[in-house]
Amino acid sequence: MSSRKKLKVIASNMEVAAGEAARAGKASADFPAARARPDPEVRALAKRRKFDAAYKLAVLSEADRLTGSGEIGALLRREALYSSQLTSWRREREAGALEALGRRRGRKARTSPEQKRVAALEARNARLERELEQARLIIEVQKKLCTLLGLPTAEDTPEPTGSES
Repeated sequence: MSSRKKLKVIASNMEVAAGEAARAGKASADFPAARARPDPEVRALAKRRKFDAAYKLAVLSEADRLTGSGEIGALLRREALYSSQLTSWRREREAGALEALGRRRGRKARTSPEQKRVAALEARNARLERELEQARLIIEVQKKLCTLLGLPTAEDTPEPTGSES
């Protein structure tokens, strides 16, 4: 919630309390209606806590070191955490997600035209090498098939000489 909305909520609570105080006859010079205390039943909005990766890893390493009965519970009470948070953080650590949280966020660095061209040429080279390996494999299979069937291969036939015309 934005600070402007919070101020509006507080102001409206004060107006309600001032109106109640005025209706009860408590508004006087000692206790002006504008200075009436807010209603104690109205709870302040809780702010969601965010834990960074370093804190999560520190708590997990401390929890892993604890072996006695009740020590993990004491840790959770001291840090004001729930056991479910500890469980989910362990899963994240096993999946490698906590290490990933430490990385920088945002757009990747811009690549120069030369870097783009090099990357494209490397990709093309890898594709052509795969195709060449596939062609070699096909030729090898064809040679084996020809020898099994007794057909002549290109290696068996003599090459024509240039003197024949």
